[in-house]
This record gives sequence, C-alpha cells and structure tokens, in this order.
Amino acid sequence: MRNPLLSPQERRPKRHGDLRRRRVSVPVVPRIDALFLILRRMRAPLLILAGVYVVAMGGFTLVPGQDANGNLRYMSLFEAFYFLSYTATTIGFGELPYPFTPAQRLWTTVCIYLSVLAWAYAFGQLFQLMRDSAFQTAIARQRFAGRIRAFRDDFVIIAGYGHTGRMIAHALDARGERLVVLDRRQERIDTLESDQLVGDVPGLVADASNVSLLGLAGLGHPRCKAVLAMTEDDEQNLGLVMAARLLRPQVRVIARCESRETALQMSRFEPEAVINPFDRYGAYLVLMIHRPVAYQLVRWLLAEPGTSMPARPEGLTDGPWVVLADGEFGHEVANDLRRDGLEVRVVTPDDGPVDTTGIVGFVAGTSSDTTNLSAAARIRLINPEIFLSVRQQEHNNRTLMTAFSPDSDFFPGEIVVNECLARMVSPGYWGFVDYVMRSENARAQEILSELVSRVGKATPHHGRVTVGARDTPAVQRWLGSRTLTLGDLLRSPSDRQRTLPVVVVEMLRDGERTILPPPDLELRSGDKLVLVGTRDALDDLGEAMYDDSTLQYLVTGRDVPTSLVWRLVTGRVLIGDRRDFGGEF
Repeated sequence: MRNPLLSPQERRPKRHGDLRRRRVSVPVVPRIDALFLILRRMRAPLLILAGVYVVAMGGFTLVPGQDANGNLRYMSLFEAFYFLSYTATTIGFGELPYPFTPAQRLWTTVCIYLSVLAWAYAFGQLFQLMRDSAFQTAIARQRFAGRIRAFRDDFVIIAGYGHTGRMIAHALDARGERLVVLDRRQERIDTLESDQLVGDVPGLVADASNVSLLGLAGLGHPRCKAVLAMTEDDEQNLGLVMAARLLRPQVRVIARCESRETALQMSRFEPEAVINPFDRYGAYLVLMIHRPVAYQLVRWLLAEPGTSMPARPEGLTDGPWVVLADGEFGHEVANDLRRDGLEVRVVTPDDGPVDTTGIVGFVAGTSSDTTNLSAAARIRLINPEIFLSVRQQEHNNRTLMTAFSPDSDFFPGEIVVNECLARMVSPGYWGFVDYVMRSENARAQEILSELVSRVGKATPHHGRVTVGARDTPAVQRWLGSRTLTLGDLLRSPSDRQRTLPVVVVEMLRDGERTILPPPDLELRSGDKLVLVGTRDALDDLGEAMYDDSTLQYLVTGRDVPTSLVWRLVTGRVLIGDRRDFGGEF
C-alpha cells in the first residue's frame, strides 16, 4: 500500500503565461550508431582483408595439385576458403586429403604472410578505433539513451554532480526517486558507480545547457517530472532553465545561482525556484540576529529527519559589522544586513588587517577557506566577543571548520540542498518554512513549542496529502455521508485515546492557507494538508487514510471485522466503491 505522506508529491508549477510561441518536440542529439561507425572507420582494413582472401582463393583454385594416383586436381572455391580460413588464422588444422605440390606450397607460403599482415592491420585499426574518443562517446550515449528509454517510473534530471548535486542525489535516491545525472567532468560521472546509490542512475558527460544533450537525458520523456540545475556555472544553469521551461513547461525546474543578475534572467522563465546561496545566507544571518527563535526553528525544519534541535543563537546585539569578501558574496550579505538597518563595512583581503574597533560581528567570506579561517582566528584572538561567521568553500575542509567552531558557518551547498529538498520532497512544506522565516519571535516560539510537544526534539519527517480518492480513499468514502475532524484522523490506530506524533502544520482550502489548524476542524474533500511527524506515525496515518475499518475505529471506537466471511455473517458487505457497514456510521 502506498503511503502518500512518505511519497514525493508532484505539483505543476504555477505559470502566469506561456513562454512558448509554438509547440515543438524536444530535440535529441543525433544518434551515432556504433556499428555504422565501426564499418566506416574499418572500411580500408576490411577491403584489404577481403582483397587478400580473393587473391589467395583465386590462386588456390588455379594452382594445380595431385591426388594419390598422380592425377591432376584443382581445389574448389569452398576448399580454398576452408584451407585459407584455418591457415590465415594461424590455427594450422591440415585436413585436406592430398599432399600439396611444390607450387601449392609456395603459394601457401605467400598467402600466409599476406593474410597474417592483413589481419594484424585490421586488428590494429580496430583497437585504435576502440580507443578513439568519438567511438567511446557513441557507445556511452547509446547505452545511456537505452537506459533512459527503459524507464517506466517518474524520474528527476540532476545537472551537476559536484558536492551539491551529489548530496541531493543521495537524499532523493534514499526516498525512492529515479535519477538521471549530467556533468561536464568525467571523474564525477565515474563516481556514480562507487557512490552506492540504491537505484540504477544513468550518468553522461555533457553540457546540460545543450538542448540536444538535455533531450538525450530524457527531458522529452513523458516520465520526466523535474530538472535540477545544480552546476557551478551560472550560465550553464541559465541555459538549462530556459530549455526546460520553453520545451517542457509542465516539468518542475529548480536552479542554483550565485549572481543576482543571472538569477533575474532565470526568473523571467518562471522556474519553481532560483536559490541564490549568497543572498539566502544574508537572510539567515539577519534572521539569526533579530529573530533567533525563528532561525532555530527554520534550521531544525530544514535539517535531515532525526537531527537534534540546534542551539538557539544568543548574545547578538545591534552594531557595526565587517564583511571580508571578494566577489558577489560580500555585496549580497552586506545588502541584506543594511536592509535590516545594520551598519556594514565591506573590505577585501588586499585592504590589509581589519580594524575591529567597535564592531559586533565579522563575516569571513572570501572564496579561500584558508584566508577565511586565518582572518577569523585573528579576530577571535583580538576580541573573542565578536560574533564570527565563516564561509566554507570546499567540502574537504569541513573538519577544519568544525574544529574551529565559529558562531556561524556558511556552506553554500548545504543551503541549496536543504531548500531544494524541502521543495522537492513535499512542495507545500516549503510554504510553511517560508512562513516561519517571516514570523516574529513570539509566533515562532508558539510553533516550535507545539511541534516539540507533539513530535519531539528530532527533526520530523514531512509530507503532503490531498483529501480525495487518490491519496485518502477511506477518508473520501467517509466524507461522502459523514463528517470527520482533524483530531479524529490523528488518533492512534492502536489506541484511539492517544494522538499520533503528527502535526498538520498547514492546510490549504479554496486558496486560503491555515497554519496549525485546530483539531476540531472538519475536513473536506480537496483539502491539502502538510504534515510533520515521526516516520512510524506517518505510516499509521497512511493506514487510516486507506483502510475503512481503521478509520471507523478512530472515529467511533468500534472495531470492525475485516475478514470477508465475518462481514457476510454480520451483514456487512462491500457496495460499489465504498464500504457500507449496515448503517452503523
């Protein structure tokens, strides 16, 4: 039985307009048939080999021989071919019934050298072809395209298999998603085999912004449901967003981008999300300074399920900040801090030692991890009370960052991964997270207290379900003639006096959103519920949504027999698409 709460939900992204002028097919890179390539590249060796065979066989049929009685005898074409086959291949079988004459032996000697040289030349050319990059590309693309065509389930295309793409791939793979990976670097594609992913993940070395290669990866496949542009190249991600949105507007598109200008260009094509980690970190930093409870709750909600509650930032005060950075990061963070009313000074490594007089916070945000840690260490030695935020660029330096233990660390990949997964696994879940980010401390504290009291201090699992025949058939049948409250639905199937550790954090009804709806709220068909809870609790809730007898027990407290014989004895029968239990409901 499928549990909709633990299954990724598909959603068509909202579109205000259609960017396409005409409906066109997704192009696919021209198929290079490996067999055709072999025949074309091996034309000369094969012609030479065939010529040697023709000449040799002709000579054997013309050179006279003798039988046992001394009579003149000539080989047939078949005998000549048979003899030449085992001679030219160096097998040396020797089955012919009559000894050769000196003329035949002389011709045989000539043919042996000619045929061996021809075969050696042919095999040499074949080995050279197998090492040719064009041939290897043709073979790889044929195998890749064949695996994509064999897909019968929905799949996601991930462009970019760096640290960010790799983390997303592992997370989606653990949730049972089918994946296709593209990356420009061969060594990254090679790691797919050693990454121990559960599913069979096809990978191809390709520029994802190439429309034809994107088509080869399955953009035009009817089962392609999402494209994630996670390369380190903003221009490549932009090209991918344009291709996906113009050719397959019904496919969900999420992209990362580090340039505000490029992000603006992406937004014109209306992808589901453009995640700028530089800009997002500035928002998180502001949240940490002025609304620490909301920041704590957001970090907890976006963490991996089972993660302990993060510590709440304390001791942050208003005052001047210094941002040490190069490139876009410094400007993005500074703009976010200034919009929140903070005084910010941006410096570069070339400006020399930073003046720390009167500052309350320092951001080490250059593109070099070594420079960032060195600058942060100097600030800590000068004034340990200054709030330190350090940017981490390379994943391999995670241990060093953990050992240094700054007040806040910024790893762009983690921000992208967390927000991308929140949108992918359950689209409505991100709406709730965004609500928390915009909430004041008091409201965030109410939500945090409610969630912790119900589901515990470990990050819960989350999912979305729509009340209807597809996701909740038992609930839909019940609502056909009766009412059902949210509180009744969340009772435990093993003991209805207990409430499952599940919280409905958001409900969407007729376009109106309700955060933390009350337990006495009566459900309606079409309600969209975003839930968080333990995995076992979501499984139990999924049982109630599918099983009529479980649902009746939750509402009425009466156990309903589920065996067919017992239902027949007690007059309980199955009628049409709903269960009628003798009007007891």
